[in-house]
Amino acid sequence: MTINKTTNAAELTVALAGRLDTSTAPQLEAELKTSLNGVTSLVMDFTELEYISSAGLRVLLSAQKVMNKQGKMVIRHANETIMEVFEVTGFTDILTIE
Repeated sequence: MTINKTTNAAELTVALAGRLDTSTAPQLEAELKTSLNGVTSLVMDFTELEYISSAGLRVLLSAQKVMNKQGKMVIRHANETIMEVFEVTGFTDILTIE
């Protein structure tokens, strides 16, 4: 998985490519922990994300909890497979998905 971060003032965009699973979730978690200070808007761009596992969902939930305290988090461009995972797990009720 590759992670591309773009910062624009207090908005952080994190574009993911590949698979967010047990082996790559800790990498994203570490990136977010060091990047969310002072961020009021977190945009997760899933244009090139192919797959998400429960480990990836856990990282998203953790990021959502942090952003609830300091701003907002939005997920953009999730493909059908990932949207299906969000729907089955109830994450569509927890996350803001555009």
